[in-house]
Amino acid sequence: MKTAYELAMERLNKTAPSVKLTTGQRKELAELDSKYAAKIAEREISLAAEIDRMAVSGDAEKTAQLQQQLVRERKTLQADLEEKKEKVRAGKG
Repeated sequence: MKTAYELAMERLNKTAPSVKLTTGQRKELAELDSKYAAKIAEREISLAAEIDRMAVSGDAEKTAQLQQQLVRERKTLQADLEEKKEKVRAGKG
């Protein structure tokens, strides 16, 4: 008797079979993760300093704008990372 989980996994594998990655692809994905984690951290550190300066100066509007900029840049970098990872998974990286 199969559990509901096992049945669901079988159906999922029929509609979207899992892709087996080569060692090289796994290494490339890990390198991309590391590279983009560093890029995101760099932007967070850079903008955090600016945000702190604006908060201390009392410029709430500029502080909010910088916080929104940080969110946008983080989303952009994450989307770029996922796009590159998909190319690697598809064997086009």
